[in-house]
Parts: sequence; C-alpha cells; structure tokens
Amino acid sequence: MDYKKLANLLFADNQLTVEEIEKRYAKRDLPQGSHVTRFAPSPTGYMHLGGFFQALIDFNLAKRSGGVFYLRIEDTDQKREVSGASAIIMNILTSYGLLPDEYQLKGGVTVGEYGPYYQSERKEIYKAYAKKLVAEGKAFPCFCKKTEGLSDVKEKREKKFAVGITEDRDACRNLTIEQIEQYLKAGKKFAIRLKSKGNGTNKIKIVDGAKGEVELLENASDAILLKDDFMPTYNFAHAVDDTLMGTTVVVRGEEWLPSYPLHVEIFDALGFKQPQYIHSPLIYKLNEKGNKNKISKRKHPEADMRFFDKEGYEKQAVVEYLLNLINSNFENWRKANPDADIMEFPFDGFNITANTPVFDIVKLNDISKEIISKYSADKCYQELLAWAREYSLENLDYLVKDREYVTKVLNIDREKPKPRKDIYKWSMFFDLFDYMFSDPAKFELEDINKKDFEIVLREYKKYIDLSSKDAWFANIKKMADALGYATDNADFKKNPEKYKGNVAKVCEYIRIAVTGRKNSPDLYEIMSLLGEKEVLQRMAEFA
Repeated sequence: MDYKKLANLLFADNQLTVEEIEKRYAKRDLPQGSHVTRFAPSPTGYMHLGGFFQALIDFNLAKRSGGVFYLRIEDTDQKREVSGASAIIMNILTSYGLLPDEYQLKGGVTVGEYGPYYQSERKEIYKAYAKKLVAEGKAFPCFCKKTEGLSDVKEKREKKFAVGITEDRDACRNLTIEQIEQYLKAGKKFAIRLKSKGNGTNKIKIVDGAKGEVELLENASDAILLKDDFMPTYNFAHAVDDTLMGTTVVVRGEEWLPSYPLHVEIFDALGFKQPQYIHSPLIYKLNEKGNKNKISKRKHPEADMRFFDKEGYEKQAVVEYLLNLINSNFENWRKANPDADIMEFPFDGFNITANTPVFDIVKLNDISKEIISKYSADKCYQELLAWAREYSLENLDYLVKDREYVTKVLNIDREKPKPRKDIYKWSMFFDLFDYMFSDPAKFELEDINKKDFEIVLREYKKYIDLSSKDAWFANIKKMADALGYATDNADFKKNPEKYKGNVAKVCEYIRIAVTGRKNSPDLYEIMSLLGEKEVLQRMAEFA
C-alpha cells in the first residue's frame, strides 16, 4: 500500500507538518538533573484529593530540582467537561502554594512558551503526528461504528482478555486503499488506530519510579489514537504533548500501570524518548467495618479538595498531612524541625512510602491543631474572618463589629509556652466557644451532685474576685475549704472519704454554670472576659 498517498487522503486539509511543530517547541534549557513535571487534569468537575496528591509530588519534584512545574488541561472529552472546572483547579493549586510556572487561563492569559496548555487547542498538532504515523504504515483508519465512545468494543475486548486472548487486531487494518477511498467518498467517519506489532504473549520489563522494575505483557491492541472527531485519546495526546513540552517525569495514579505497554509502543512508533513514570498509589479510606475503599466523591466528602476549605482547615495542615502519606519520615522531620520551612524537608518523590495510603481525618485534625496552636490571636482572627467571608456570612457582621472581643476569646490559653490545641478548623469556632457569645443552651449535668452544685454556686457569690488570677484562685480555695472540699490534692488522694471532693470539683461546678461544660479552656480567662455581672447572672439560674 502507498501509505503516503493514504495519509494525504485522510488528512487532505492538514497543512501543518511535524517538522514545523518541532521547530516551534525548542528543547528546554535547564540545569542538569532538573525535572519538568506537569499536572494534567480533565476539567470534568471538582479537584479530587488523589489528583492533588499527584500534583504535590509534581510540584516538589520540579521545584526542588530547579525545574519546571506546569499545568496542562486535558479537555479532549468535551462531552464530560464541566463549565468552570479548570478555574477551580487553578484556584486550588494557587491557594495551596502550588502555583504552576506555566499555565493558561481559559479565554485569558497564557504563561509559558510551550502552549497551548489546553489540549482542545492542540488538535492540529495531533493530526500532524497521526498523519506521520499513517504515512509510515504505523497507523490506519478505522471505519467501525462507535469509534468515539467504543463502549461495545471495549466490553468485547475485556471479555477476550479475561480468557487469555490478548492479541486484538482491528478488521480495518486490512482494508485496501480502494476500499478506504470508497468509504471516504461515501462520507463515512473514521478514527485513527495504532497498527500494533505486539502479539500479546511477549513480556516487557519497565522501571517505574515508585514501584521499581515491573514485568508486563506487551501491547497487542490496535488502540485508537484519534477519535472520529479527530480529538486524541489520552494515550496519544500524552505521548505527543509530554514530548513537545519537555516533560521528564510523569506522575499519575497506579491505575494507569496496565496501560504502560501501550504507551511504550506509541512512543516507539513516534520515535520519542519516554519520560520517567511514577505511578503513585491510590488513596483509601476505612469504612465502619475497618475495610479499605478507594476514596471517592460518591462516598467520601474529603475526596473533593473544596471540602477542606469549606470546613476551614489550614492549607498547611492538608499539605503536611499528604506529605506524610508520600514520605513517612516527614512526621519525624517535622518534630525535629517544628518551625522549619516545608521546602527544607528532604522530599523523595521516587520513594513513596505507603503502597495503599489510608486517609485519616483524625491525623489531619492533629496536624492542624498543632499548626493553629502556634498562631497568634490576631492571626487566628484574620484566618477566621477570611473563612467566614466565604462560608459563614451569618457570623461576619459580628466578627467585624466585635473584633477586639473575638480576638480576646481566641487568645484564651494562647501565646503561652504550652498553648491550647482544641481548634483544628475554623468552622468549629462558634460551636466550641458558643458560651462566650450567649448563655449556654445546655449543661453537662450528668453524674453531678445537684445539691452540692447549687450550694457551691450560691456560696461563690460571696467569694467572687476577678481582679487577678491569684486572687480569684485564692478565694475559690477559701470557699472550698469552708464547704468541706480538699485544698491539698495529696491529702485528698490519701483520705478521699474526709472530703466532698477537691478544688477541681468546685471549679467544675463553676465551669458548668458559666460554660455549660465540664471541660473548657482557662476558667479564669473565660470569666474575666465575660465579666462579673454576666458570671453571676449565669449562676443565678441554678442558685
């Protein structure tokens, strides 16, 4: 067959040549050992936690090596594209400090010399390379039905592979040029398929950056390269784009590992050098029975990166938590370097620790608590205000009007050698400190001796003194002693039967009346902020 004639028949309107394209995309001039990585999501909705996990690896590999991290939007499946999704992706990356060196805003600015960074705008490039493959006898037109969706074809192939039939030749690869001309004259649509050379029995060895050496069956499928609308499949676009854009490392989920042999064959057919691959593990979550399930939008709200913003998690906490899933030595490093910049951590994207990382919200909460505990009250206020402006408008007026008071509330047990660690997300603030803004709605009176409780509150009216913490506590001890409570804990432990309780029990009674809770931050600071009049009014409810 005259393959050049066939290529000209199929791509009669294509004027762009491969040579012209490759002149346009110059080789990147970067220091030796630097990595060029890309985050290449599809704009089909929200940003998945697993996608951000991969972007974090991409960013660190590039930035720590003096390389380039760029954003490419893979929007070739335009039927599934969600309006505004690419903006969500860009906003999340930048808000977490993962600003790409190169990117394109839809309908706006382009930063970088290797665009367009939307695959839908690179259609002529893919056609030129497909034409080249056809002209070399490495690809052919397929006129079969459903060449775009391929749902029925895919199902048949999966059944074949299930019973060990791995060679998958498409019938259209044997069409004569005369038959092809007849189809074209009849206006039949066609896709472009790879003419695979594999037989499905030979094995190839590949080296993955995370998993090491892996042995897989070679590709034997005449895979689609261009669909019948001339949009590329991921497999083909990936090979073309990552080569032209100079990508050196491709980070993607381990679900793509079985497709590696197909990519090997496509890269070889194009004459391209493959980038290095890191197939990162998928993130799982334990269900109520303790079984692992892949984290998903349908079952787990945490799958959507916007969840963390809505809840008010600190972005640094999310990043540090995910870094610990990538490299388990991060936690020990952070303990040894509590105030160090995160970029000082010896990150290793080629040695991902967990084979099946499990998302643990409790662990994330602990990390976030630790980070927020180091904030000043003023920084806490600023972070709380920023969150409320976006997600809690009902509290915004109050935060703005009573900044001084809210800041003082935030400063209870803060800015001390051992600051409190009870806040891990800003959405919990008003629930956690509701008693600082209004009378408690309920009281934890379970297992409380109500008679003793009322006596303590009634007597405390005579002893209340908020002039200083020392004076406040001295008067509580004086009252406790008068009512038969131990003021010496050592004696109380030795002879508990001699007393109604200890000073801690007295403080618990007062705390319940003031806050509604048995546990709270520093009671004196709470009472001082509320003021003596408010404290006495709350006690009057019970005595």
